[in-house]
Amino acid sequence: MEKRVLSILLIFILLLISVGCDNNINTSKSNEDYQKIRMMMTSSGTEIGINTVVAKRIAEIVEKESGGSVIIEVYPNDQISGGNTTKGLDMLADGSVDLAVFTSGTFSMLDNRLSIATFPWTFANYEEARKVIDDTGGLYYTKILSQKGLVYLGSVHNGFRQISNNRNPVRQPEDLAGMKIRILNNEMSKIFFQSFDAVPMLMSRSEMAVALKQGYIDGHDMGLFQSASANLNEIEKYVTLCNYSYENYIFVINSKIFNQLKPKTQELLIRASKEACQWGNDWIEQKEQDIKLDFIKSSVAITELSPEELNKFKEQSRPMIDQLKMQYDDEACRAFGIN
Repeated sequence: MEKRVLSILLIFILLLISVGCDNNINTSKSNEDYQKIRMMMTSSGTEIGINTVVAKRIAEIVEKESGGSVIIEVYPNDQISGGNTTKGLDMLADGSVDLAVFTSGTFSMLDNRLSIATFPWTFANYEEARKVIDDTGGLYYTKILSQKGLVYLGSVHNGFRQISNNRNPVRQPEDLAGMKIRILNNEMSKIFFQSFDAVPMLMSRSEMAVALKQGYIDGHDMGLFQSASANLNEIEKYVTLCNYSYENYIFVINSKIFNQLKPKTQELLIRASKEACQWGNDWIEQKEQDIKLDFIKSSVAITELSPEELNKFKEQSRPMIDQLKMQYDDEACRAFGIN
């Protein structure tokens, strides 16, 4: 009797093992079109930056759908290049890094035309930015980046730049006269504020809070998300929402690396990037709405320009815009709807 019971138990155990093996075989078969590969993605953003967050979401989607065959390791803060974004761009170009996400401004170091989206008032709002970049703008990125040995994967908002300050509300161009504004280290921002007789000043983000408190600068031109991340709403008094310049993060992969991937892996990477970027854009848009309410609660005066008020700024900056436009070819302007 005992031998019979033991025999039945042994058969039962063997059946369980067999079922388990069959499951493993089926899983393997379902993932056989994904080669086992581990890739590195560099991000210039912090752990909580939207570029890093979206990069990690891409990695999660890819790993899950490939059954763990395709792994993307995300390194924020330019860790791979020792904190040097320019070096990170070089490493991407030579294939030392597989994937990367940088601002369009950073990619303009490869080709100035890649900064076309930052052109003053290229887009009126996020809806327009998404529509253009998902269509003709994305095709333009694809073409220019392919000439640099890179495959375009997607774009996510870094946000619209606004005008914040501690001196006075800004409703008309004259309100900017003599105002000391911290800007990014780029010619467009410099010329833009000079056209309103403001005083553009280069300064690192880490120095801004102290400079605002001490009155060394009057304001800055960062977006709402960046201002909130630096807790500048605790210092600044006035914010004018004018969407004067849009900036985005661009996701790419080295072309040689991409061409080594199986077609199904390539398709998954492109699809995961598109899905993650759409999620990131939704998140940023909702977050900025929440930030506006938080700013108001913390006694920051929010000014939203009427179309007539905004046109006065555009008219006064027209000579500057025409000058900047000469840096881009007709194809770039058409792709992003710049007349």
